[in-house]
Amino acid sequence: MHHFRKALIAGTAMIAASPLAAETVAIRAGSVITDAAAEASGPATILITDGRIVSVTPGHGAVTADREIDLASKTVLPGLIDLHTHLTGDPGGDFWKEATEPDEWGVVVGAKNALVTVRAGFTTVREAGSGTETAFALRRGTAEGVIPGPRIVAAGPALAIIGGHADVNGFRPEVNELLDSGFTCTGAVECASKVRLASQNGSDVIKITATGGVLSQQGRGLEAHFTPEEMKAIADTAHSLGLKVMAHAHGARGIQQAAEAGIDSIEHGTYLDEAAAKAMKANGTVLVPTLMALEGVSEGLGKGIYTPVVENKIRAVQPLMATLVSRARQYGVTVVFGTDAGVFQHGRNAEELGLMKQQGMTDREVLASATTGAATVLGMESQIGKLAPGFSADIIAVDGNPLTDVTVLEDVDFVMVRGRVIE
Repeated sequence: MHHFRKALIAGTAMIAASPLAAETVAIRAGSVITDAAAEASGPATILITDGRIVSVTPGHGAVTADREIDLASKTVLPGLIDLHTHLTGDPGGDFWKEATEPDEWGVVVGAKNALVTVRAGFTTVREAGSGTETAFALRRGTAEGVIPGPRIVAAGPALAIIGGHADVNGFRPEVNELLDSGFTCTGAVECASKVRLASQNGSDVIKITATGGVLSQQGRGLEAHFTPEEMKAIADTAHSLGLKVMAHAHGARGIQQAAEAGIDSIEHGTYLDEAAAKAMKANGTVLVPTLMALEGVSEGLGKGIYTPVVENKIRAVQPLMATLVSRARQYGVTVVFGTDAGVFQHGRNAEELGLMKQQGMTDREVLASATTGAATVLGMESQIGKLAPGFSADIIAVDGNPLTDVTVLEDVDFVMVRGRVIE
């Protein structure tokens, strides 16, 4: 009996250890855009196993699959990538709520926004600054399928100067101190140590606020906040750890200093001028223009949503965003897709595509910026941004052809992330 029980236990352990048979899914597409650089095909079949694409073949011939998805009237293409989101926050929101709402609330808000975002066709997002653990909790939740949402590449808390954008402002000194994230730094050595701290705690990318910001309670200065030495220490330390750096930057000299320091992407880039653009081009620094951020905050002007100091800053930057993309491209700067969702309503991310097109990009260039271009910035160009064997099954479907009218992506009919269909 004893031997029988041992054999039974051993047999059970073997069953538990063997993986479940992976489901094979066939998508019957009316047309497929495998890559923003390619043309839309005729009818095709995409075969997916275990969350990855196995093949993309012309026609709707016989295949062996556990189930089929009928998208025969749709254009099927890679899921979109937004390089600048704040899932854990919603627009507006009085600044004093920092003192009343716990970080944990950000996870609740983030779970709501993750679903809204993925339903809008965004299958990967870069989370550009959040509470200490909130974006990391969401990242795990969507990765494990506990909550529906996009793949999340998360920065965690942004590095800032003391009293700068992303540090706590506007309260009594003792309250500012209590709410401090622990990620402010002064001097190259301390800034390097905060990069290491972020890496230790799970950051996928380092976010810094290289200049002042529009929505913080600090009236002065959209120019460089960190010294060139501090910025270089941040970039060098991050790169030594295999991490890229994204820098919120508005003022031209702040943009230029960040590019010269080797920072990988400029977020916003409002006051970009020739010298700043040339520094970006020379250093391979990309621009994430976040045109929707200004669109969103402009809709809130005069409604008592923002404090007077913030309203003044919004009005000052308004005229500049209308030419930002064309200014950057004039100097050969690579423009990639990111929206700053959270500053405006989540789910409207795809409206950014049309704003980029208005500034002289072709439909194809805009689509590439939100697929292959964005994937390259994340260092994930062999995993996402295209429909090809071995790539993650991050797939969306729309009516029409986004290569001739990119705005059709504002209405997405089908979304799959990592092989999971989002209902």
